[in-house]
Amino acid sequence: MAAAALCFRASALSVACFLLAVPLLMAQDPSNLSLEHYSKTCPNAEHVVRAEMECAVRDEPRNAALMLRLHFHDCFVQGCDGSVLLDDTATMIGEKQADQNVNSLKGFEVVDKIKAKLEAECPGTVSCADLLAIAARDAVVLVGGPYWDVPVGRLDSKEASLDLANKDIPTAEQGLVTLISKFWEKGLDATDMVALVGSHTIGFARCANFRDRIYGDFEMTSKYNPASATYLSKLKEICPLDGGDDNISAMDSHTSATFDNAYFETLIKGEGLLNSDQEMWSSIAGYSTADTVNKYWADPELFFKQFSDSMVKMGNITNPAGGEVRKTCRFVNT
Repeated sequence: MAAAALCFRASALSVACFLLAVPLLMAQDPSNLSLEHYSKTCPNAEHVVRAEMECAVRDEPRNAALMLRLHFHDCFVQGCDGSVLLDDTATMIGEKQADQNVNSLKGFEVVDKIKAKLEAECPGTVSCADLLAIAARDAVVLVGGPYWDVPVGRLDSKEASLDLANKDIPTAEQGLVTLISKFWEKGLDATDMVALVGSHTIGFARCANFRDRIYGDFEMTSKYNPASATYLSKLKEICPLDGGDDNISAMDSHTSATFDNAYFETLIKGEGLLNSDQEMWSSIAGYSTADTVNKYWADPELFFKQFSDSMVKMGNITNPAGGEVRKTCRFVNT
């Protein structure tokens, strides 16, 4: 995922005053999501997604982080409605062109494969938004992370919003107060934010997103530790002052292929790759988030439980405009 952070304590805010969902193209109420939504119409849906995710992660372990990030970027724009998957058309520039997506959001071919299998199993039944939510869970499990039950029944948006993607998706450069407000607007509090950022334990970041950090206050936050200096030198080889914007580095320098709580240790050491993440520990405004970082590093079971709860909470952000079940995830139905 490349995501973000927040700081002061904020109670979870309800996402919006959703209208009750009735027919498919009407507004959708998140309370209509359930674990049994496909029990009769497509009972093997989760098995299909899991089988395809096993192949995808076996072929390329990085696909786990890519699918998790797709789900996150989907939910932060219009709710979890599959809008991030829409290709540009003659009349619409989609979210793939947003600043936080254009050169880094990947995994669309994996989605295409899963959707094709779902359509063969149960035509016109399983939404692309649900596909992403289930695949993100399976991605985490397949690399050692926790399991959680995924409520389903989301609808796919018929529109995407480049403007909202540029506005709502957190960035690596934004300050703590800005970032916490972005999560707060989605009904996610500081505890949710710290847990969700923990997914960076399997994430990668582009040089363009961490250059300012490594040529900025990295040495200061890591307290000029010789071991940190060695790591910083490697990062500067990957990411020179000029050029190499698309070069990537794992955000967890120790266990990047395993979903665990190790990323929180990098923050405590002052070695967070993204400025937005490191501020959870180092910012003078981040006293509450620093305490949460400490707790998650000390107690992996606590982190896993909160991550699971926060993923369900984020996944329950639905698009109040409702939608449809797309036959292909790249285009609306005709």
